[in-house]
Amino acid sequence: MEQLIIEGGRLVTPQGVREGTVVVNDGKVAALLGPDAPLPDGPRIDARGRYVLPGLIDTHVHFRTPGLEYKEDWAHGSAAALAGGVTTVMDMPNTRPPGLDEDALRTKAELVAGHAGVDHRFHIGADPANPGLLATLDPDVATSAKVFMAGHHTAPVVFRDRAQLDAAFEAAARGGVRLVLHAEDQQVFDLLDSWRGDPHSYAEYEPHRPRSGAIVAVAQVVELVRRHGTAAHVLHTSSAEEIDLLVAAAREGLPVTFEVTGHHLSFTHADTCRRGPRTRLSPAIRDEPDRERLWQAVLNGEAATAGSDHAPHTVEEKNRPPADAPPGLPGVQELAVSIWTGLRTRAVPADEAARHLVRLMGSGPAALFELPGKGRLEPGADADLVLFDPAERWQMSAADVRSKCGWSAYEGWTFTGRVVTTLRAGRIAWDVRTGLHAPADGRLLPTARRVEAVR
Repeated sequence: MEQLIIEGGRLVTPQGVREGTVVVNDGKVAALLGPDAPLPDGPRIDARGRYVLPGLIDTHVHFRTPGLEYKEDWAHGSAAALAGGVTTVMDMPNTRPPGLDEDALRTKAELVAGHAGVDHRFHIGADPANPGLLATLDPDVATSAKVFMAGHHTAPVVFRDRAQLDAAFEAAARGGVRLVLHAEDQQVFDLLDSWRGDPHSYAEYEPHRPRSGAIVAVAQVVELVRRHGTAAHVLHTSSAEEIDLLVAAAREGLPVTFEVTGHHLSFTHADTCRRGPRTRLSPAIRDEPDRERLWQAVLNGEAATAGSDHAPHTVEEKNRPPADAPPGLPGVQELAVSIWTGLRTRAVPADEAARHLVRLMGSGPAALFELPGKGRLEPGADADLVLFDPAERWQMSAADVRSKCGWSAYEGWTFTGRVVTTLRAGRIAWDVRTGLHAPADGRLLPTARRVEAVR
């Protein structure tokens, strides 16, 4: 591969934000040059007026292979990711059949190969019928396991028994596996359902799946982490109380972290009352004070990652009655720009906003999930790069949607900031003017521990 020069951008590096030029050679970042340094020969991309970010990472996507490709697949999911500046994803196990063991994930890797335009890893599904697998899990297959503490339309298995959940935490601690958790308590919801029944409107949806389920579950997670020392990452936090518990546990020294999602940062329960199924999620979207506590966690550096929980469903599925419509929405394309827009709306200076974005979708997830070469703009890193226009204002429409489902909850939104060009391994994979360029040669990534073992 020939050398490529990305000239004159504002580079977001681990040492700070500065003007400069990125030199790419053989798919790697070869050098970061100052603004006055002489430039080597080679083709150039003009990055003036734009931030140059490391390729972004979304550790929470549902690209639906195998079994649910009618509503998303890796070709469309990859296109959506690249249009949003995301070059690496971690895919969830709730497929058909679900990814509950090593053979299932190896089969999944074979199915995805040749169809992915982004690099990737997989979360295995923690199985309440076989929690001991986590003690011996092959790190080449997965180093993280998804735990469903409550069920919904696509949840393959749910930990309803407290002894099984305890066994999973204990086995994961022995195996060095990080648990990623849908932390809501099914027993709380079952109790409420026996009293209230199903929701009949979207105004009833959030009370149908209230914060009490999440708070009880997070308290259980903290206690199990304290008991076993298990590394635990709580997904799609939705309420102020969850975050306060998790921050307090982390301050105690427990290995707990948490994710914020674009949709919980962007919407409130009032939006669901007004817009119905497009923002029907699990966990439910909460109220304005909860959203502001999520933003505080971003600005304070308390949140470890931002994920999209990209979970497309067809329009027909989403238009079922409130009790039957599946939760979830597409979001990998919208994640970075929705966060950027929220930061700038809150008057966060542009350089500071860029650092927050790279921490939440770059260096943070790369470190947490052991993704060598990813998430940092520095010599030796993979040349996954994003040219980001911080000031462009644009309105999203259905025509912009790259997900196979064909719709977005953000249709009609005016965003500030836009992904102009995405490069993966030193090659243009997406350009806003000319569209998708990525070949379907995304890699199944090794973990840091595997790279170290090979050395």
